[in-house]
Amino acid sequence: MSTNLFSFMQRRHFLQASALTGVSLFASKDLLAQLLAEDPYKMRDLRGGVGVFTEKGGTIAYLITKEGIAVVDTQFPEQSEHLIAALRKINDERPISYLINTHHHGDHSSGNIAFKGIAAKVVAHANSAQNQRNVAEKQNNVDKQLFPDTTFADTWKQKIGQESIKMHYFGAGHTNGDSIVHFENANIAHMGDLLFNGRYPFVDASAGASVKSWIKVLDKAQKTFDEKTLFVFGHAFDPEKITGGQEEIKLFQDFLEKTVVYVEKEVKAGKSKEEILKITSIPGVTYMQGTGLERSLGPVYDEVAAG
Repeated sequence: MSTNLFSFMQRRHFLQASALTGVSLFASKDLLAQLLAEDPYKMRDLRGGVGVFTEKGGTIAYLITKEGIAVVDTQFPEQSEHLIAALRKINDERPISYLINTHHHGDHSSGNIAFKGIAAKVVAHANSAQNQRNVAEKQNNVDKQLFPDTTFADTWKQKIGQESIKMHYFGAGHTNGDSIVHFENANIAHMGDLLFNGRYPFVDASAGASVKSWIKVLDKAQKTFDEKTLFVFGHAFDPEKITGGQEEIKLFQDFLEKTVVYVEKEVKAGKSKEEILKITSIPGVTYMQGTGLERSLGPVYDEVAAG
């Protein structure tokens, strides 16, 4: 049973019991406030011991086994503290064996520090680890970081209990260090920010992003995982749609492809970057919602202009 559902049932049973026994709900305002308070986060079980945690920042995934726990991404310190507390309520005796970062951005790794002295290993792609350190040094907040101590180039694999976790690096995309984390037995793959479901993505050129390569990365993902794979997305326009299948990958890839084609066409027509940045949608794309297209257009223009 999820933490939120359990809390809801506790509150409902309390209210029902109070009504039946005639106990005043206002006898203890502090108690009532505590019982009615909603958790600031949401936890949802998926399958095979894997679940997702959402509050503020990129989607967190977790694996719970009898032998240990693995956590993928950490949002911010406060949110990670909420997650750790929730996991401890489930079973305080299970160690957090692995903390995994899909990439270095603060909304996915700032919460690492909350796991200091708790997580046995911190894992990320080598480029992600270097990016995290570079940003921390530039912002002068190295002391607020927990950096990866285990890195890899192409793949990394580890077994926890009956589950096998495999990390894949297919090349530059959202950054030059994005990993896909696959829980092989549960067949759940955390895409990190390689997939913004229905939402315009941030393309971090300062960290080696490449939209043209990103398209190829999504090709590899579709070939590596099957139609039964459940994907976890880093972000979604609709916060309830942080999981999905191959269809979402195809739609997002189509957006990237059409964006590149559109910008190439406009550049050949002599349009300036400023003119291109004024458009609010890509012809033929209905999948994306909201605002923020310029976050993609600018980097695509620079990539196209550079040849």
